[in-house]
Amino acid sequence: MTVAVSPSRAGAALEVIGLSVAFGGVVALADVSLSVAPASITGLVGPNGAGKTTAFGVISGLVHPDAGRVVLDGVDVTGAPAHMRARRGLGRTFQHPQVFSGLSVRDHVILGDRVRHHRARMWSDAFLAGGLRRQPADERERVDDLLGLLGISELASRPVDGLPLGTSRLVEIARALATAPSVLLLDEPFSGLSGAETDAVVSALRRAVGERGVALLLVEHDVPTVLALSSTVHVLDFGRLIASGTPAEIRDDARVRAAYLGDALV
Repeated sequence: MTVAVSPSRAGAALEVIGLSVAFGGVVALADVSLSVAPASITGLVGPNGAGKTTAFGVISGLVHPDAGRVVLDGVDVTGAPAHMRARRGLGRTFQHPQVFSGLSVRDHVILGDRVRHHRARMWSDAFLAGGLRRQPADERERVDDLLGLLGISELASRPVDGLPLGTSRLVEIARALATAPSVLLLDEPFSGLSGAETDAVVSALRRAVGERGVALLLVEHDVPTVLALSSTVHVLDFGRLIASGTPAEIRDDARVRAAYLGDALV
């Protein structure tokens, strides 16, 4: 079920309002509210066990909140299942890239494009033993543009099997962007990456925002990279939102420094 909300909240690409979740009496989220502006990068950070994964689960529709609302592009989607949120413009990547063995880099982006433009064809292709059906010209142009945007054009024909982790992340991000989301959730996009791989993903994300206008919300343990990349950062600790602001404000916040013992903010 989706419900229109008041125009005063329509300026945010994503807004969560008063989210609370408890598992067996253990509070995972307590009255958490945050927003993500259109065409922006927003970070969600916090120590282990702070509630970040639960927040992503609620936003993406995999966890039902005990209280609160999730508003996507001005529409209340709190009661909508995950696949309906995806159709309304919510994309997501995962900490461990979800790639299909035997398919090429290009094939993965084609599948994302067909989710958006040819859903029935995408499902038939997924089970086609000979591979994906031939691309029409407009689809090829969209896919080529995305491969270029993510900096992986030269790998288009390469099977995903055996790709470095950083490249697999770029493939997953490209596939997610091919569905044309207005908001993309990124689950630890820099986890396990080398410095060079992190730089490549950071550059790709900045291009995605600048050229596609997508809004990004990322959960990440690499706090210095989040602070360097994001325009707004929200900080969770023990299920509660303890700070929201610019990277400079987050660095100077005494509650945040106490939560991290100062170590992650340098």
